[in-house]
Amino acid sequence: MPVSDPEKLIAKADKLTKLSLTRWSADWRNATLLYEEAANLFRVAKKNEKAKEAFEKASKGQEMLSSPWDAAKDMESAAALAKELGNWNEVSDFYGRASELYMECGRPQPASDALVKAARALEDTIPDAAVQLYNEASAILEEDGKEQMTFDLYCAASSVYVKLEKYSAAATSLLQLGLAADKCNATNSQCKAYLGAIIVYLYAHDFKQAEKCYNDCSQVDAFLRSDQNRCASKLLSAYTEGDIEEIKRLAQSSTVSNLDHVVIKLARKLPTGDFILITNNSVSNFTLDGDEKQER
Repeated sequence: MPVSDPEKLIAKADKLTKLSLTRWSADWRNATLLYEEAANLFRVAKKNEKAKEAFEKASKGQEMLSSPWDAAKDMESAAALAKELGNWNEVSDFYGRASELYMECGRPQPASDALVKAARALEDTIPDAAVQLYNEASAILEEDGKEQMTFDLYCAASSVYVKLEKYSAAATSLLQLGLAADKCNATNSQCKAYLGAIIVYLYAHDFKQAEKCYNDCSQVDAFLRSDQNRCASKLLSAYTEGDIEEIKRLAQSSTVSNLDHVVIKLARKLPTGDFILITNNSVSNFTLDGDEKQER
């Protein structure tokens, strides 16, 4: 049998796993080696569908051999091929299974990484699934005491939520980042996350929630004494006073320029939509059109 014929390798491997009158136990060890060899040959030949299926079989073989690490690696290979084929549900399923297998062998970081790979692959096609995967990946790391590794994941989740126009969820992701940063004494990241959340609420025209967020975060001493707190306080005051030029000036400040790029983009558009002018407990509505405002 030519070693370069992956079809025959698969056929031989399948035969080794089937029981018969003459074969009372499956030979998973040799079968798995054949599946992996065939998978690599298919991949080199750009036969991605067949390579994917061979890696799936190899992963099952590694599980049968009680080798979850190798099973996870083969499952990740299958997931990467599913991504190339545009089989998005399989991407989610395969990376999810790889994550479970990594957890079986006590490796939370690769387990989280597998979910992140799935999330990145799904951001444009199934964004709701992507944010769920980012959150699950963060939870795994936090459970392992690796909060600092979650910062980029919470930023990624908030970015997807913004694209989905789920601004409350985006702000919540940033607040979760702040909480994770607090646990590992990353005060700068914490303060930036809190200011980011306040800006997201302002962009979503939710002044009350922005104000509540500011008050809650100001209970944290590190934030209370920070440049980010001063910037947030000035922003809220400018909204209260209806000072559009001050809002725009603050949005261009160096404090805002050091935030996550998605938050910066939102800040540079402030104020947006119906601008609520709050003075002396009275509220007047203003509609913004470019740099102009007209009372309604």
